[in-house]
Amino acid sequence: MAHVGALPTDEQLVAALRAGDAQAEELLYERYKNTVRAKARPYFLIGADRDDLIQEGMIGLYKAIRDYDPTRNAAFHSFAELCVTRQLISAIKTATRRKHMPLNSYVSFYSAASGQGDLTEVLELTAENPEDMLIHKESEGDMLRRIDTLLSPREKRVVECFLSGMSYQQIAEHLHCGKKSVDNALQRVKKKLEKSLEEG
Repeated sequence: MAHVGALPTDEQLVAALRAGDAQAEELLYERYKNTVRAKARPYFLIGADRDDLIQEGMIGLYKAIRDYDPTRNAAFHSFAELCVTRQLISAIKTATRRKHMPLNSYVSFYSAASGQGDLTEVLELTAENPEDMLIHKESEGDMLRRIDTLLSPREKRVVECFLSGMSYQQIAEHLHCGKKSVDNALQRVKKKLEKSLEEG
């Protein structure tokens, strides 16, 4: 696909894909792979497998590319984030049902914990499912309260670094500890959150 000057926008890539340009799809996946990884991080902390979550996130991105409607006055970026997040939540709920655990406890605390924009802004843009907005806000607050109550100060610092996108090595260097200490801390966090959620 030949583009002169500025890089094509997401919306232009979607239009090119629908016109038969296969390379446009590759460019969109490449452009959003880090977004998918970032969105999957908080769910990994509450017991889900990272690789499986990334795969689910990519499915959400595929659905965004497939279903995006430029006439609905929402940017593709916002719609893609919504689709990725919904796919992750759906995957977690499916796994949760198998364990007979509360369905609405597994909702991302990504936005509040990392200082990013609230997902409700995206939900308001699409206005597809207002119930999602309420579930997100209530469950996000509940998860943050659990974290504040359950985790030690050091565990909280590790989680904050993890959610910011740091690798285990980067967290270790930032906190002046070993990679094994970081891994152990995150494993403790996972176990504490899982136990808390099981107990309701």
